[in-house]
Amino acid sequence: MDISSDLVLLFADRLGVFVFALSGGIVGVRNDMDLFGCIVLAFLPAVGGGTLRDILLDIPVFWLSDGASLACVLAGGVSAFVLHKHVVRFRPLRWVDAAGMALFAATGAAKTADLNHSFVIMAIMGTVTATAGGLLRDVVANNTPLLLKEDIYATAALLGACVFALFHVLSLSQDAAFIASFSAAFLLRAVAIVYGLSLPRPRR
Repeated sequence: MDISSDLVLLFADRLGVFVFALSGGIVGVRNDMDLFGCIVLAFLPAVGGGTLRDILLDIPVFWLSDGASLACVLAGGVSAFVLHKHVVRFRPLRWVDAAGMALFAATGAAKTADLNHSFVIMAIMGTVTATAGGLLRDVVANNTPLLLKEDIYATAALLGACVFALFHVLSLSQDAAFIASFSAAFLLRAVAIVYGLSLPRPRR
């Protein structure tokens, strides 16, 4: 990737961290947590998935040397605590969250590809990066994990990660792989939001 695309991806990654931190902070507010609790819950979805990915890949955890990511987490948590009445009314936040999910799925797969892992591992790590943080947030908040009941979300992340892995296996452009991965994940999530789609559930 050239310098300009790297800067765009860096900005998008920071935005994704902030939005996920905001979502975690809102969960903290809804559970009557104090400021510290809101910041803790902001931390989990924002960097939890990437942390788990790096631990599984046996590489340095990214935020240990990236103070900007921690600053975005802090900003998201504090914003949720102070402005929660306005944030919960901000319907486009759901779309920004979808974009963050798609972005993290692509970046997780890309980071795994740089380590020369297989198609399956790229797909798994992309999905973990995009969804594991939210799972940790819900477990800590003692809520039923959204990942297990939300209309198509993890499925969209898996699709995006698989698309990146396919492009990488075929030795296609990394820029094209990233764009295709992001687009596939975001579009599937968008269709699910607009039409209320979900995966089949057992009949009782």
